Amino acid sequence: METAGDQELAIALARMSRNLLSQDTVQNTLDSIVEHAVELVDGCEQAGILLLHNRRQVETAAATSDLVRRSDALQGELCEGPCFDAADNGVQVYRIADMTGSVQRWAQYAPHARDLGIASMMGLLLYTDEDEYGALDLYSSRPEAFTEHSELIGWVVASHAAVAFSSARMDAQLQTAITTRQRIGEALGIVMERYRLDEDQAFQVLKRSSQHRNIKLRDIADHVTSTGEIPGAR
Repeated sequence: METAGDQELAIALARMSRNLLSQDTVQNTLDSIVEHAVELVDGCEQAGILLLHNRRQVETAAATSDLVRRSDALQGELCEGPCFDAADNGVQVYRIADMTGSVQRWAQYAPHARDLGIASMMGLLLYTDEDEYGALDLYSSRPEAFTEHSELIGWVVASHAAVAFSSARMDAQLQTAITTRQRIGEALGIVMERYRLDEDQAFQVLKRSSQHRNIKLRDIADHVTSTGEIPGAR
């Protein structure tokens, strides 16, 4: 039987989903994810998003406090920890009820976590890509702060967040591609007019300049549109 609490949670999750999809940048989406995690997951005091590049390099993509950033840095330095492992191993959820006692799985990380004031935490898989992985990390200063219900809600939040994050990244990539195409088109027009070339010839000129100077084609195009000059051209 559905309770009033269940209804409130369902409404809150629906609002979160709409809010995440309404953000206009990837960073705003990430910042909203961690704010909603603190709001919705029982026991959660701080939250962050850890990205793992090439299975080694850690980036804090969003955080509600400096504690999260310091924890991420430690996990990256030690190559272990609930959030690092959730991202690295593709495990849906790691829940550590009490970091104040002996924690065998993360023997190096746990003492540092205690020094930071972390008493319990969860690492939830956020998404995986070809060479990049992400986890939602949740923290509490109290032991036993996260329950099975917290884990369930955390997993739901992470699932919604993964969809919103993926959508925001795709939108950003599409906008970048459109902008790049427009800049290259403008540069081609300048080269064609100045050197009396057709479109294919102008493109080859830009391409050679890019290859010879080891500069991306879009950066060559930016230079041409801003200065009217082709880098390296005589």
